[in-house]
Amino acid sequence: MKFVILSTLLTLASSFNPSFTPSNPFSSSLSVASTTPPTPSAVEPHDPDNSDFDFDPTSGNGNALDRNNKSGLWVPQRARPRRNRKSSSMRGMVRENIVTPRDFIYPLFIHEEGSDNVPIESMPGCVRHTMDSVLKEIEESVALGVTSFVLFPKVPENVKNNLGTESYNPMNLNNRAVREIKSRFPDVTICTDVALDPYSNQGHDGIVKDGRILNDETINQLCKQAVSQARAGSDVVAPSDMMDGRVGAIRDALDAEGFTDVSILAYTAKYASAYYGPFRDALDSHPGFGDKKTYQQDPANGREALIEAQLDELEGADMLMVKPGLPYLDVIRRLKDNSNLPIAAYHVSGEYSMLKAAAERGWLNERDTAMETLMCFKRAGADVVLTYYAKQAAQWIKEDLGY
Repeated sequence: MKFVILSTLLTLASSFNPSFTPSNPFSSSLSVASTTPPTPSAVEPHDPDNSDFDFDPTSGNGNALDRNNKSGLWVPQRARPRRNRKSSSMRGMVRENIVTPRDFIYPLFIHEEGSDNVPIESMPGCVRHTMDSVLKEIEESVALGVTSFVLFPKVPENVKNNLGTESYNPMNLNNRAVREIKSRFPDVTICTDVALDPYSNQGHDGIVKDGRILNDETINQLCKQAVSQARAGSDVVAPSDMMDGRVGAIRDALDAEGFTDVSILAYTAKYASAYYGPFRDALDSHPGFGDKKTYQQDPANGREALIEAQLDELEGADMLMVKPGLPYLDVIRRLKDNSNLPIAAYHVSGEYSMLKAAAERGWLNERDTAMETLMCFKRAGADVVLTYYAKQAAQWIKEDLGY
């Protein structure tokens, strides 16, 4: 009876495969060899280190993998996200965000204490530029596609005072630089910082009285400063002081003087951060006492940024900024999701200097890490990035694209 069953099975097999030749039904060794599927060793490389390993992920109940029609290992999953990553061309085709030189605002430090540039020790690669040098730096940056800049002057100590009156002197270093740059490069966008700390002998963003930073009295000075910068040719004024109500007052002051086309880039969510140290070295603008926690935001607060954003938008801001950038990507996303205005992120001095230091020690690949960082700002929702890497990143982008 067993022999009859075996013979019947062999006959059925031949009907499904005409090339199949029935073997001797009394030869069990041949019939077993012809029906046994390929062993894993036939389709996978031999692993000498695991030759005695007795687990096969393709066998048993609840097997982890199957085998496809070609006897290859197969996870039966239709959706495979890696298909969109399989080549450089494919990754480029589906890329959600890109970084271009026109996304950057390049911060530049300027001074007139001598005829040479002054390296900033805590910011490798950055200097305080002379007037001639800053013009050359802008020319080289424009050639690489960077067309927006923000100026930060190193103000002489002998003109600093508590009221910051030098900030609206028509002939101060900042205003002279703006006029010179716009005469040489009329098509670039020049942004100027509106705050008293570079001009204050107290090192604070506002007027100091009895250890307090005065809000409304400071705004009176900021309006004068903003109008002075607009008269010099500034395209964008950027109040970084964090006084309540300063955006609306500056907007009204500019409009009253006929500067309705001058934009306001508001430092909307500027945090009382430890990342600003190298910047303050660059301008010698460390607080003369205490800290800035009574006017800059608490790093612990995220929702508070939405209050600032709503106020700035209602008061006439044209763009909203988050500062610092990388530790506050969540805040960038909050603003992006709750405002239709362009969002800027400031890749601040401390972030820049940490990357530079790690690269100098060989701990990080500077180019790859810097470009990843800039991409992170875009992915989080930033439309504009203020970065000391602007010129260097533009050069890298040019090399990658080959133009």
